[in-house]
This record gives sequence, C-alpha cells and structure tokens, in this order.
Amino acid sequence: MVTGWSWLRTRLRDYSAQLRLCLRVTAAALLAFVLAQPLDVPLSGLWAVLTAIVVTQISVGGSLQATTEYVTGTLGGAIYASVIALLVPHTTVSGVAAGLALTLAPLAFLAAVSPRFRVAPFTAVLVLLVSAQLGEGPITAALYRLLEVAIGGIAAIVVSLVVLPQRAHGLVIEAAACVLDLMAQALPELLAGLTRPRDESAVRQIQDSIGEAVLQLQTIATDAHRERVTYLGPEADLAPLSRTLLRLRHDFIIIARAAATPLPEPFAARLGPLLAQIGAAAGEHLRRSAGALRAGRRPVPLKPVEAALQPYSSEMAALRSEGATRELASSDVERIFALGFALEQLYRNFLDLERCVRDCARTARRGRREHGKADVEDSLG
Repeated sequence: MVTGWSWLRTRLRDYSAQLRLCLRVTAAALLAFVLAQPLDVPLSGLWAVLTAIVVTQISVGGSLQATTEYVTGTLGGAIYASVIALLVPHTTVSGVAAGLALTLAPLAFLAAVSPRFRVAPFTAVLVLLVSAQLGEGPITAALYRLLEVAIGGIAAIVVSLVVLPQRAHGLVIEAAACVLDLMAQALPELLAGLTRPRDESAVRQIQDSIGEAVLQLQTIATDAHRERVTYLGPEADLAPLSRTLLRLRHDFIIIARAAATPLPEPFAARLGPLLAQIGAAAGEHLRRSAGALRAGRRPVPLKPVEAALQPYSSEMAALRSEGATRELASSDVERIFALGFALEQLYRNFLDLERCVRDCARTARRGRREHGKADVEDSLG
C-alpha cells in the first residue's frame, strides 16, 4: 500500500497541471450551462458549453487569448453570414448552396490569414443551416450565437481566475528551467564531438528536443505577456528570459556544427581536456540556474565558467602564435574560429541569463513578502 500510494503521489505531481486543466474545463462547462438556462437559449445552451470547453486553457493568459479570438471569430462570422442570408434567398437547396459558398469562401480565406478568425466559417454555417432547422431568422441566430459565446467566454475566464488558477508566469519559469536542464545535459556531449566521433542521430535528437522546448517556452511566454499587460500576472517581464534562451539555442547550433567532426591534431590533444572542463562547468551552471529559477533564488556565480574559459583562450592563443592554424585546411580553420565565436557568445548570454534569473528572483521575493512568507535571506536582500 505504501508503494502504491507513493506511485500515485508521483503520478499526481507529474500531471498536476493537466489535472488542474481537467477540473477547470469541467467547472467552466457546468457554469456556462447554468448561466444559459435562465436565458432560454436554443439547445439548452449547447454553444455556450462548447465555447467554455474550447477557450478554457492551461493558464489564465491562454484563456484570455482563446476567448478573445473566439469572440472575434464568432462576431465576424455571425455578422457576415447574416448579411448573406438576408441578401441571398435560401428557400431552395440551390439557394442555400449559393449562400453557403458566398459565405464560406471569404471567411475561409480570412481564417487562413488570421488565426483569430478560425471559428468564423464554423459560426457562419451554424447561422445559415442550423437556424433554419430551429425556426430562427439569420439575425436571431446570429444574436443567439454571440450571446452563447459571451456566456462561455465569461465562464471560462471566471473559472480560470478562481478554480486552481494557473498563471502563465509560473509555466514560463518551469519551461525555461526545463530548457536549461536540457542544455546542461547536451553541452558536454556536443563539445565531446570535437575530440571523438559522435552519434549523429543522438545529436539530432538533442537539438530537436531543445528546439521543441524553446518553441513551447515562447508560446507560453506570449500568454504570460498577456497576463502582465492586463494586470493579471506579476510585473516581471519574462520576454528577456525567452530571448536569452533563444540566443543560447543558436549558440548550441553553432557548437554542434563546429563539432561535426573531431579537431585535427594537435588541437584535439591540447584543447580536448579544456573543452571537457568548459562543458562540465557550463553544464553545471545551466543546471544550477534552472534550480535557481524554480526556487526563485538569486543567480549562481559565473566564476567557474570564467575559470574554465580562460585556459582555453590562452591555449588557443598559444596555438596561433606557434603557427599551428597555418597547417590546417580552410574548413578546419573555419570550424575552430566558429567554435571560439560560439563560446564567446555563450558566455555573453550567460551574463544575460544571470540578469534574467536575478529579475525573476526579485519578483519571487516580492511575491513572498506580499503573502507574508519572506524568509530571513529575502528580507536582508
């Protein structure tokens, strides 16, 4: 029983965000259903319930964006379909088909151009086809659709703010920490390719996983920005953190390309141990930075990374002064200088990461103070 309970707690912790979303979607659908009953909307508020389910997202910012896009698309689709229904007779099958074509063609193009109008064609079909089955005129059907979407959107936002609210700010912090963890694991492996043959499939998998994590981070960061500008989230701007991790991602791409094949001798023999030290120090810095982000702590010092980079720079200067680069093929020279540029940019982006972690820690300390949970270190800081 103890083992089973431990397993269950682990699973609940791993899927806590998904379970919160499950509860919020259910609550939003029920609230929309209850709100629709006194208004006597068609089909017992079906469209209001569906709207609440669709626009309830994992974060408050996501729900705001989904609701805004849904209302915009419904408004555009309902108004345009009503105009077409009034201008084009639809008492016959051919008339309905003509009206449907005239309605869907421009709305489908508009939906392809702008994501916020994705629901417009669907709404237009409801106004044109379903309204006739329910005995409604096009104007009445359009008004009902707008009313139901408003009910569903309001229910989704209220539930997102009240029922186990999940701010996108916290999701961005966790996503950024995950990106840093992936980079911490990947960097030593990428640098090792400069001294020994590497597994190309493993490198592609590493790069793909980092790329997907960074893309997911940028998507969540958009929701966090929306919360911030609507005063529903913390004041800290997480856009610099997102940009810094994107630049680090580019550094990893350059390093991976430079390490496509091992360095020639004597570069591999003399630089290999130094690159291993850089990979270990930088990887540990990324890992500890991820922990600092999650815990809302101050950034970790960069001195170990600086101490690892200095011998590499000195050894490279010595190799150049000895004329070792003159004996290399032009492709090898390009790779060596690309690697040096990437490591230099990596350090600069570490400085930016340090500032981002410090800003996040400052916001976290302010939040703990507001809730009366600041510790002694925070109060002294």
